[in-house]
Amino acid sequence: MSTSRPTGSADPGPLVSGSADPGPLAGGSAAPGGAPVAAPSGPAGGSPAALVREFHRAFGLDARDTPTQVPPAVGAHRGELLREEAEEVAEVSAGGPLDRLAHELADVVYVAYGTALVHGIDLDAVIAEIHRSNMTKLGPDGQVARRADGKVLKGEHYEAPDVAAVLRRQGWIPGDA
Repeated sequence: MSTSRPTGSADPGPLVSGSADPGPLAGGSAAPGGAPVAAPSGPAGGSPAALVREFHRAFGLDARDTPTQVPPAVGAHRGELLREEAEEVAEVSAGGPLDRLAHELADVVYVAYGTALVHGIDLDAVIAEIHRSNMTKLGPDGQVARRADGKVLKGEHYEAPDVAAVLRRQGWIPGDA
């Protein structure tokens, strides 16, 4: 089984197969250089996590199944990719065309899911925990406290998210490098 890992990096944990399982191929299509091209999954092709996992497998990129600390260079690279995408959103969010904003927002989500995959994090489970926590901002009386700019504030019934517990359920062992 073939896996991808940056050359010279420490073993950051189990990787999912890279090029050995590229997924379904599109009728003999090939990218420049003769590499096979995966068939598009289409709108019903799955969750963002599944789509990004398909991309990482097809292109031989890092993909881990268990939350794992990655080498600093890998983490820095993923952070740079996210920064670039966030800057593109900022450029168009105030006055850019809506189709470009939608594109840039999707790119941020795609890169965020890729970063989670590189670290072995089930991001859907983390988002669910953040959502659970955010919903506790609503008081039992149904009242919402807001800042002047409309941001919803934490009330007295707010429960902080327990992301560490979510990661532990995914196999993360705190303190492991």
